[in-house]
This record gives sequence, structure tokens and C-alpha cells, in this order.
Amino acid sequence: NKHKGISGIYRLAKELKKHRLSGVADLHNVLRTKILKLFFMDKQIPFKQIDKGRKEKRTITAWRNKELKYLKSTHERYAEVFRDMGYSVELNADDVLKPCIPSEEVQAFNAQEDKKLIGVAPFAAFSGKMYPLPLMQQVLEHLNNTNKYKIYLFGGGEEESKVLNAIAIKYTNCFCEVGRLSFEDELCLISHLDLMVSMDSGNGHLAAMFGIPTLTLWGITHPCVGFAPYGQAVENSILSDREKFPMIPTSVYGNKFPSGYEKAMESIDPLIVFHKIETLLMNQD
Repeated sequence: NKHKGISGIYRLAKELKKHRLSGVADLHNVLRTKILKLFFMDKQIPFKQIDKGRKEKRTITAWRNKELKYLKSTHERYAEVFRDMGYSVELNADDVLKPCIPSEEVQAFNAQEDKKLIGVAPFAAFSGKMYPLPLMQQVLEHLNNTNKYKIYLFGGGEEESKVLNAIAIKYTNCFCEVGRLSFEDELCLISHLDLMVSMDSGNGHLAAMFGIPTLTLWGITHPCVGFAPYGQAVENSILSDREKFPMIPTSVYGNKFPSGYEKAMESIDPLIVFHKIETLLMNQD
């Protein structure tokens, strides 16, 4: 990698300067970009960095003397960088992507237009952010039994595909899309959903970019840290019980938690999830 190490970052800075940049927007603000900024100090090129609110987040995720409050969203933090560069940036919930034009593959996968389309993405990067599959299957069973919905299961990789296919076989209105569509077609399918149900994970953010109502289930992380899907109401989050698990959020990304907190999401009743889904879909009619 020609940009590896300090010498590589210096090389990158030289390459960037050749483009006569009007400014640099650093949306990452990590050690590498801090070093990059140093190499721009000799030029009159604005170098604006995101404020990640690290100190505030450490306070909120502390396991003792926790002070819970809603922080600025990550979307807003990104926007602030561009405002600092002189651009006018306003974030509105209706500033979303338009639904994609479905390919033949998506059209074939998406028959039965008389039913509401629900996406369910039950996996997450860390176990403490994942609703237990036996409980999620109870939610799916309730949804399936209404015969009002067509449910798509989203995931990735061979192992998740096996799990989701085994679940989908049990329910007539449930379908596993893993491995059946390209990523582009998968996004297109998401753009035509009536609702997405996800963990604190990527699929929820993808759905929200298209303005799809997104119900997010939260375990040891919490929307107050600023990572809720774009434009979603606070009511579109179902949280684990903080009376039983008062240290939530235990970390920003869900990779750290005290013993026993891996069971936090068991405090979310499947019936509550089911009824919330029904309510959100009825509000669309």
C-alpha cells in the first residue's frame, strides 16, 4: 500500500495538493487523518474534521455514574463538517433516496403485491446487539399467521444463509433473500419495503436511506449515542429493559459489556415487537 505509514500519508498529501483542493472534509478523525492534517498546515487549504463527541460518549457508556442523554446524531456531525467549510447543509427526514426501478430478478422475487412487504434483518456484528433467534421466530410466527405480510429475511454469508433458510422453511409467508439477489438488487428490494425490522446494524441504515419506516431493536447499545437510522422517530426504537440492565449503553459499538448483559435483549417481549410492527404498518394506511 503506497499510502501506508507516515511516509505513505505524506505521499497522499502531495497527491491531493496537486488537485488544487478548495478544502478537505475529514469525516473519520482518526490517527491517520490527524497526521494527514499536519501535512496541509503549510497550505491555505481548510482542513475540517468531524467532532465525534468521544468524551460525551465515554460518559454515556461508563459502567458507573452513568449520565444518559441524547447526543447529536452522527448524521448531524457529518453535516457540521461541511457547514464549517462554508456549505449550507440542512438535514430533513424527507431527504431520502427514491425507490429503485426493479430489475426482472427483483420483480420475480417480489410478487404478491396485495401483501405488505416487511424486511427482517436479525443479525448484528456483536451478540449483545442481536435479538435471540428463538424470540425473533416468535415474532415471525405472529406475522406469518396474519397472512397479511410477505416477509424477507436479510443477512449475509454462508452461515447466516443456512440459519435464515432454515427459518424461512417454517413459514409460508417468509422468504430468505440471502444469495438470491445481487447487492444492487437487494438494495432495490429494500427500497420497496413497507417496513424494515433490524438490529443496531447496517440493514436498518440502508432502509432508512430510502425513507422506509425502520423499527430498530436495541440491546446493549442505545440510540442516545447518535447511531439511530436516519430520519426515524424515537418511537421506532424498542429498547432492552434498563431497569434490569442499568449499565446500557455499555459501549458505543456493542463490543464491550459486563457479564450477564449478553441476555439484555431477552427482556424485549416478542409480542411487543409484533404489535409495534402492526401499529407502524397500520399508520401507513
